[in-house]
Amino acid sequence: MRVRQIAAACAAAVTTLLTVSAPAGAQAPALRVCTTGDYPPYSVRDGHGGFRGVDIKLARGLADTLRRPVEFVPTTWASLQADFQPLNCDIAVGGISDSPARRAFSDFSITYGTDGKAPITRAADAGAYATVEQINRPEVRVIVNRGGTNEQFARQNFPDARLTLWPDNVTIFDEIAQGRADVFVTDSVEGRYRVRTHPELTVLHPDRPFDSFGKVFLLRKNDPLLAAEVNAWLAAQDATGGVDRLFADWIGPDATA
Repeated sequence: MRVRQIAAACAAAVTTLLTVSAPAGAQAPALRVCTTGDYPPYSVRDGHGGFRGVDIKLARGLADTLRRPVEFVPTTWASLQADFQPLNCDIAVGGISDSPARRAFSDFSITYGTDGKAPITRAADAGAYATVEQINRPEVRVIVNRGGTNEQFARQNFPDARLTLWPDNVTIFDEIAQGRADVFVTDSVEGRYRVRTHPELTVLHPDRPFDSFGKVFLLRKNDPLLAAEVNAWLAAQDATGGVDRLFADWIGPDATA
């Protein structure tokens, strides 16, 4: 408890310094934030031209702390690498996993959470797709969104299955519910959220995923001031329980998001 209190005090102090030194008013440049808007609870379109989610709130809080307006820039998982620098994004958010391929075009924030891949299938078929071995069979129809770590995981672990690349991470769950696909392996946190909106589906062993990896923000390369600002904000939110509260709003027992 003492360590947590010290961490919170240090992170808050750094954030305060950033607030004081940040440019004020309309002269401050916008914080440009690339996001896909299709990966709840991290980032999802709100139906009115905007975005909401855990990472969206964190990005808004960061911009407020820096006294900069925030501008969300739509991208896709397949085009994230191609878009990030040409669109002049300062950061990218939305459930982004730490992966070596992404370090080639961006720097990373500190890790603000961990997750892992878990299967989503119809509740009636819960016993059929719980393991990699059960899924990696020629008769199993695996569906996966194009361009991210879900596709990488599927290609590496299910070479014998029937793989369908799906362009829309929002409607992919309808394909399973309607019986046109059998299983989708994605982040367990997303699975916990999606089964709230698709009660006919189930996420298998989300507390024991197939792997484990950190969640990060992508940062514009070679910008130590930006890295310090983002990392101080994330450290403060983690140390004071802000990140946990955001996730509880989306996937906790009393979730309302």
